[in-house]
Amino acid sequence: MEKLIDVERHGEVGLIALNRPNARNAMSMRLTLQLRRAVKDAIDDKGIRALIFTGRGGAFSAGADVREWAEKKEGKDDYPDMDWVEECIKLIQDVARCPKPTIAMIDGAAVGAGLDMALACDFRYASERAKFICSYTRVGYPPDCGGTWFLPRILGVEKAKLFAFTGELWDGATAKANNLVTEVVPTDRLFEATLEFAKRLASGPTIAIGLAKMLIDSSHSRSLAEQQIAEQAAGRLCAPTKDHAEGLAAANERREPRFIGA
Repeated sequence: MEKLIDVERHGEVGLIALNRPNARNAMSMRLTLQLRRAVKDAIDDKGIRALIFTGRGGAFSAGADVREWAEKKEGKDDYPDMDWVEECIKLIQDVARCPKPTIAMIDGAAVGAGLDMALACDFRYASERAKFICSYTRVGYPPDCGGTWFLPRILGVEKAKLFAFTGELWDGATAKANNLVTEVVPTDRLFEATLEFAKRLASGPTIAIGLAKMLIDSSHSRSLAEQQIAEQAAGRLCAPTKDHAEGLAAANERREPRFIGA
């Protein structure tokens, strides 16, 4: 099977790169399935404590591979390719639910479902030449891989509607001004800056960070009292961990903690 992604390890940081540069990393069925496998492997690997997603060849991802849809359609009425949409939805959920910190490292275009995958990450680092397009309405279709869930949480409702309705292109500076990305850095420093941030996250208490992530991401569905109950339940899960013991010891000894992710 043709390999369409690259997987790298940088200490305790994993990196998953879409590698279809000739197609601007469009998400074919094969690439999407390979991404799902790689994400599962990274989640299961206890030695990986933070995860970077990126694209090769000057693009993050052009989104769905609509040429593949055309080839598969062959007179069928279904559009888009719902088999692919189902797998892409699962991929976006896999990324969003990853219990480890995730960062999208975006150089070039993040479009449609490619944008949705970047939005599913906890943080987004972009180069100066990054471009962002919620492109669905450009082809007379609504977002269908999770963008309408992420965008109002990141941008606010009004800006989310503006971005989705118009399909306008945002450069890195506009994305930063609207809080769509965490940082914009010079292109030649993108990898260095993203990896530095990822290593900082990877050195933290992985279990506590994962629980904090789960609590924040699910907080919209709870009242304050319900959220406090959920926090206490998470605390009971975290209390027996080695990292919690190390954190308490470091505080008592007035030194920096040395967390091991356990």
